[in-house]
Amino acid sequence: MAKVKITVVKRDLYSDLAELYAANPSGLTQCSVFADHQEFIMENMNMPEGFCSWAWADIQRDVIAISCGANYRWMKDEGCLISCCTDGLRPVSFKIERID
Repeated sequence: MAKVKITVVKRDLYSDLAELYAANPSGLTQCSVFADHQEFIMENMNMPEGFCSWAWADIQRDVIAISCGANYRWMKDEGCLISCCTDGLRPVSFKIERID
């Protein structure tokens, strides 16, 4: 199985949804666990150190698939996929890419 690099490509905040549904919308910010362009390496199927366990639960299947050789025809580059955590108010998008 190949190593996989996970890069934070976008942190978002859906202010309109927060205003409608969050208990304290003015207190919400973009995810503070990650920083834009932060990189992690996944080896041996283990969650990278410092990675959010909630985000890992959301993207783990995609990371494992890429590690095992998956390619997606809708992606421009082989061995690459965009995936995200499922925080409905403050999602984080990740680029997952196979590296050797």
